[in-house]
Amino acid sequence: MTWSEMEPLLEQACWDTLYMVGWSGLIAVVGGLPLGVLLVLTDRGGVLQNVVVNKVLGQIVNIARSMPFIILLAALIPFTRLIVGTTIGPEAAIVPLAIGAIPFFARLVETSVREVDGGLVEAVQSMGGSTWTVVRKVLLPEALPSLISSATTTVVALLGYSAMAGTVGAGGLGDLAIRYGYQRFETDLMWITVAVLAVAISVIQFTGDLAARSLAHRGRSSAVPRLVLLRPRGVRSAPASSTTGSAGTTGEPAAAAPADTPSDTEPADTGPAKVR
Repeated sequence: MTWSEMEPLLEQACWDTLYMVGWSGLIAVVGGLPLGVLLVLTDRGGVLQNVVVNKVLGQIVNIARSMPFIILLAALIPFTRLIVGTTIGPEAAIVPLAIGAIPFFARLVETSVREVDGGLVEAVQSMGGSTWTVVRKVLLPEALPSLISSATTTVVALLGYSAMAGTVGAGGLGDLAIRYGYQRFETDLMWITVAVLAVAISVIQFTGDLAARSLAHRGRSSAVPRLVLLRPRGVRSAPASSTTGSAGTTGEPAAAAPADTPSDTEPADTGPAKVR
C-alpha cells in the first residue's frame, strides 16, 4: 500500500479517534468530578458524613472499574443501541468509553481532593460557610493542579480504550490497525498507526503536565490567602491610629507644657536695689 492510499485512511481514523476521545473525556469529567467529590464528602469525618451512601457509591465504582473494557463493550451493547440506535461507529463507542472512564476518573478525583488540608475546610466551616462554599472555595481550587493531572491520565487511558474499541467496529486508529495492519498484513500501516498513537499520547501528557505545573506554581506564589473572601459579614478591621505625638510615634499625644512658667535658670525679679 502506497502513502497516497494510506493518507485518507489515516486522516479519517484520526478524526474518528479525536471525536470518540473528546466526547467521552468530556462526559467522564462531568460525571466523575461530582462523584469523586461526593465520595470524599460522605466519608467518615467528611462534611456530609454518611457511611451508607459512601459504601454504596464506593462499591459501584469498584465494580465498574474491575470490569475489563472489552467485556464492558459487549455487556453494554443493548444499552448502547438504546441510546444511539446503533452499536457500530464512533458514536456507539462513546457510550462504553464514557461509562468506563467515569469511575476511573472519580477515583482519581477522590485521591486528589483528599490531599487538601483539612484545616482550610474547618476554617471555612467556622466562618459559617456552606458545603457548596467548601467545595467551590477550598476543595476544587486547592486540588486543581492534581485534578488536571487526573484528567490527563484519564484522556490517555481513553485513547487506549478507543483503540481497543476498534476491534468491534468502532472506527478510529485501532480499527485501522486491526483491519489493515493485522488482517491484511499491511505492516507499514500498522506501525504508522502505532507511531501516531505514541505522538498523540506524548502531546496530551506534555500539555497536561505543563498546565498542572503552571497552576501549582501560581498557587504557591499567591501571597493573599483565598479565605479572605470568606470574611464574616459585619466584621471590619479597626483603622490604625494616625495620631502621633511630637515626641514619638506611639500614638499618644504629647503633654502640653504649662504656659508662662519661669525658667529655673532665669534670675528672679527682686525689684530695684537699695542704695546705702
